[in-house]
Amino acid sequence: MNPSDPARRPSGHGPTDPGLLDSPLDFISEDHLRERQICAVIDGLAAAASLERQAALTILRFLNEEVNVHLRDEVEELFPLLAQRCMAEDAIESAIARIRVDQIAAMRLLPPIRASLAGCLDSGSDLSSEERAMLTRFAAHMRRHLVAENAILLPIARARLTRADLATLSHHMRARRGLAPDVEKKNAE
Repeated sequence: MNPSDPARRPSGHGPTDPGLLDSPLDFISEDHLRERQICAVIDGLAAAASLERQAALTILRFLNEEVNVHLRDEVEELFPLLAQRCMAEDAIESAIARIRVDQIAAMRLLPPIRASLAGCLDSGSDLSSEERAMLTRFAAHMRRHLVAENAILLPIARARLTRADLATLSHHMRARRGLAPDVEKKNAE
């Protein structure tokens, strides 16, 4: 699959295909598509007249199963590799710092958002205006860091990271998801 082929790209409506882990930057890019899709679902839920159960379940599943793994990919692997490989003119440290501000702000909202969504699902009640505002803030933080990552970090990563860096990134991302390393590819190199 060629991830840049628009007819074959994932829709973002489900978790990113682990088959893309052979190309970790493409996987991260597709994870970003997924995050943008979830932000749209969050905005829809925040604006809905009453609780949309399926939307709340989709968001909660994403928050519980996907977002932390993706952030670990970036914070524990991608950002340090970029810091190691980039040149001073890339100004990568300041770009990463700006991105981390929004990531941290979004992550601070995770526990109350999870509790709100779970509570509404359990009780059948609607979201309060405060909970709706919190969802909107969360989506805004997510979008801001996605824009910076897609516009700044991923292009620089494609230019600066070595094949060995990408292999290491792929290996750690697979391990984080409980997947075996791609032995066939490793042996072919």
